[in-house]
Amino acid sequence: MSGAPLARYDATLQGLARRDRLRTLSPRAGLDFSSNDYLGLAASRRLGGAVAAAIAQGTPVGATGSRLLRGNAPEHEALEADAAAFFGAERALFFGSGYIANFALLTALPQKGDLLVLDELAHASMHEGAQAGRAQLVLTAHNDVNAVEGAITRWRAEGGMGRVWIAVESLYSMDGDYALLESLIALADRHDAFIVIDEAHATGVWGPNGRGLAAAFEGRDNIVILHTCGKALGASGALVTGPRTLCDYLVNRSRPFIYATAPSPLMAVAAREALAIMSDEPVRRVRLREHVAFAGRQLAERCGVKPSGSQIQPVVIGDVSRTMTVAAALQARGFDIRGIRPPTVPEGTSRLRISLTLNVDEADISAMVEALVEALGSP
Repeated sequence: MSGAPLARYDATLQGLARRDRLRTLSPRAGLDFSSNDYLGLAASRRLGGAVAAAIAQGTPVGATGSRLLRGNAPEHEALEADAAAFFGAERALFFGSGYIANFALLTALPQKGDLLVLDELAHASMHEGAQAGRAQLVLTAHNDVNAVEGAITRWRAEGGMGRVWIAVESLYSMDGDYALLESLIALADRHDAFIVIDEAHATGVWGPNGRGLAAAFEGRDNIVILHTCGKALGASGALVTGPRTLCDYLVNRSRPFIYATAPSPLMAVAAREALAIMSDEPVRRVRLREHVAFAGRQLAERCGVKPSGSQIQPVVIGDVSRTMTVAAALQARGFDIRGIRPPTVPEGTSRLRISLTLNVDEADISAMVEALVEALGSP
């Protein structure tokens, strides 16, 4: 092997550092304005108690194999049954993570000869699955229903004969804005298309009992929905809900499902308890919405930031170095707010991603905004 074997990797890392894009791991510190633990369930006594009780009753930590071998635990099946009933779907299927679930969906369901139309700002896992899949892929401008229809119309005019798939997030993770679901689903119906909706940041927070922004459309034959368990539900893993036929197809044809060790049965217990909390403790969603409204007013009045209307509030700064400097200043003041840079967001849109959770209160939000005003005012 010619040259130093690690030289090209080291050069890449040095290049990232020169452009203020080098990622490093840092410990948790300060008040939580960066996590996706929106309802404060991750450390809740009720969730922890359910897991502790399961351990006491002999539930194993590990699944020991794939679901198709010995890894199919009763805890998985209980979660899936409860989730299907909770969300109003024919069937639910539990995956190890939202990333894997999105990848599994978009590599298995859209077929060769189909068209997959993907919002350009959809999560990286959707892009990875779409690119690795067999369908023809078209990216469309963010939240542009006309662009989606135009892509479908052009594909048909050029001889496309397969099925159309549309893939979106219901609540976008970096902008905090909402998909135009009603219009997109009407569009899917007009074109006899399927639609995949990633509810990662809506599940638990929005919709009746926290069922998500697409709750009114669950149970339809042409809709597949992903509900992550590692955000508002406070656990880990993800649930795919949809028609029984499509879930059965995933069990038979989705390689990430077939060839992966099943998620821990304890995480299935935790996710199942979280679904019960969604129904039993609506006050959590009420309090979070109060946080969203309060923070929106504070940021608009003090910083001139347009409220997103969701628990995800971006503060777009633009310049990478400036963004990371402001983030560091906030962290030094005890507020865990992270800078988000390309390629996670488009060039020129580096930002602070402020996440609102029940791990803080209104006094914490006011103090954070005050610190943000000072940090933004610094040269």
